[in-house]
Amino acid sequence: MTYTVDYSDNIKRLRKVIDEADAIVIGAGAGLSTSAGFIYTGERLQKYFGDFVDKYHYKDMYSGGFYPYGTLEEQWAFWSRYIYINRYVKAPKTVYTDLLDLVKDKDYFVLTTNVDHQFQLAGFDKKRMFYTQGDYGLWQCSKPCHDKTYDNKDEVTKMVLAQGFSIGENGELQVPTKENGETDFDKLKMVIPTELVAHCPVCGEPMSMNLRADDTFVEDEGWHKASLRYSEFLRRHKNLKVIFLELAVGFNTPGIIKYSFWQMTHDWKDATYACLNYGDAFAPDEIKNRSICINADIGEVLDKLK
Repeated sequence: MTYTVDYSDNIKRLRKVIDEADAIVIGAGAGLSTSAGFIYTGERLQKYFGDFVDKYHYKDMYSGGFYPYGTLEEQWAFWSRYIYINRYVKAPKTVYTDLLDLVKDKDYFVLTTNVDHQFQLAGFDKKRMFYTQGDYGLWQCSKPCHDKTYDNKDEVTKMVLAQGFSIGENGELQVPTKENGETDFDKLKMVIPTELVAHCPVCGEPMSMNLRADDTFVEDEGWHKASLRYSEFLRRHKNLKVIFLELAVGFNTPGIIKYSFWQMTHDWKDATYACLNYGDAFAPDEIKNRSICINADIGEVLDKLK
């Protein structure tokens, strides 16, 4: 009963703070996409990667991305499936569009460590976003010999088609199926043709994902422009009523969103910190009187906020 009352009160408090805010800074972590239906295990893993799972025995798509495949043809067979379903297809649930409905009439900015592009697919303004850790939709030189990135949709589409997949009317990746509805992996290939392997147009080295996994990550012109826009947004709103809305941010890279949100809430006298995180919603003692922490599924909270 106590939890129910607190939960309801926090929803009302959060709605009031959002309505009264001059600006909203959204900080989004991986759990936001999980709430939206991007599950990297279970049925979704088996549907698209059952052949790789049978061969290499990893338990989730994320682990498959780090597997040392023997050839580039096999590596990009895996990665092209991974990129297509996690970058070029909208999440199955309405979490991102519900979030946009909540903030679209406010002055907002999105800071995210997510790399699946779901904010833009939902309709968020791309000039109000900073993807700090890269983008599944971009390639870079693996060396890297220069600091440019390249859109990969056309090449990735060719790769999945070459494996035996098809593309549906709504852009979804369609699998061949057996009579029982399971994926028929006998009709799929686990390699792509050698001529589809992407190489750097400057030095000829293989291309790699534009993801911050090590010190080869390329911060291209678009990355730096987004960083400047975020800094300028913060500068312009420092003395106004700002809510730092943290959504499902974990502790893999807490310095990017969580710690900076705590610090700015502490330093800005009219700021409020809100944390929506299923199982891990809390705030430091120093800012608890200006914090709203809700321990629940984000999709559920957004639905109630509407």
